[in-house]
Amino acid sequence: MRRILSEVLESKTMSNHPEDARLAAANPLELTIYGRPGCHLCEEAKAAMTPLIKEFGATVREVNIDEDEELAERYSWDIPVIFIGSRKAAKHRVDLGQFRRQLEEARGKARGMVKK
Repeated sequence: MRRILSEVLESKTMSNHPEDARLAAANPLELTIYGRPGCHLCEEAKAAMTPLIKEFGATVREVNIDEDEELAERYSWDIPVIFIGSRKAAKHRVDLGQFRRQLEEARGKARGMVKK
């Protein structure tokens, strides 16, 4: 059976889900954390990231994947999944050095978006 190239290359993580459109349009310094209540890795990640989030003036949007069947299937037990803007920054655990570099890059993009 032959498949067309677009079927082969189609991303399994991006779809026509409203959350994907919101994420694609996210401000560079907008963090999205996909997780669920009671997830110890989610709580650890949020606690570790909080000082850097404050330092960089980022905003945070938490998404409970259990409230959406498609997101629950997509992320299942791979939580937390953290996006900075529209870019995936971490999964499961956060490397704070790498997270700082990602926030610095995002801040540069955000500054570039501001017209002078």
